Amino acid sequence: MDKREIGKSGIKVHPFAFGGNVFGWTIDEKESFKILDGFVDAGLDLIDTADVYATWAHGGKGGQSETIIGSWLKRSGKRDKVVIATKVGKPMGEGKTGLSRKYITQAIEESLKRLQTDYIDLYQSHADDKNTPLLETLETFTDLIKQGKVRAIGASNYDGIRFKEALQVSKDHSLAAYQCLQPEYNLYNREYYETELEPVCRERNIGVISYYSLASGFLSGKYRSENDLSKSSRGQGVKKFMNPRGFKILAALDKVAVEYEVTPATIALAWVMARPGITAPIASATTTNQLDELTKAVSLKLNSDAIDLLNSASTYSI
Repeated sequence: MDKREIGKSGIKVHPFAFGGNVFGWTIDEKESFKILDGFVDAGLDLIDTADVYATWAHGGKGGQSETIIGSWLKRSGKRDKVVIATKVGKPMGEGKTGLSRKYITQAIEESLKRLQTDYIDLYQSHADDKNTPLLETLETFTDLIKQGKVRAIGASNYDGIRFKEALQVSKDHSLAAYQCLQPEYNLYNREYYETELEPVCRERNIGVISYYSLASGFLSGKYRSENDLSKSSRGQGVKKFMNPRGFKILAALDKVAVEYEVTPATIALAWVMARPGITAPIASATTTNQLDELTKAVSLKLNSDAIDLLNSASTYSI
């Protein structure tokens, strides 16, 4: 199980990130602990979360995911076995949003407290803040690294132009630079990443930790008709994938899954992992059985025929 470096940060991780958005939302602390223990026991290490998880389920109040992870770190004593990636910038209440020096300085202390740790491995801008100069944001992150509170920084939801601008600001001012980008990327949603973001990341040796790697669960294959949308709280978000192209992708996943004797979700993750330049796709599980299936993707090497079939089924017009 080879590790991949997050950009040029010196931080190496296994090519699968567990998505902590489910902690405190669709699973409680007890089940979250089971998942986290199972994840580490499987030899994996990258846990992705954000301060804002899960405001949507708690009347705008976030911090649930970080709090559960922090409690688990304290109980398990496994801080040195995991790489913690969290984010800042999405709304956390009145006046608590964005990437200003004032807010980042406040937000990281709150995240460190919830996580019950004195450092964050990968601290990421959760969204671009065009009201704050890139220089201010990057100077602040640089200071946090110098203080030992952060090991490396990354960005999520930046477009290609702004991401390149941020990298140039870091270079021009000798500041810490974003070492990874966190975009949406999966078999269904390929075009934007592959045409606008991938060239930048490959050229600059930027790590890529992709979210929605299973297209909100659609690529797991459990949503085959509108009657299936009630199967989970995420169901309605899957409806947009139910079209001829989406079902063609599922058919290809089914075929490859039979060949490798795993689930379609495992194949979908393995496809992302096989893409040159990808550091780790993010995916979540709410049971240990689901986790066991997803983690099989790490050791699964798709052959060229399987990749070609999936590429063809998910092709988009340019």
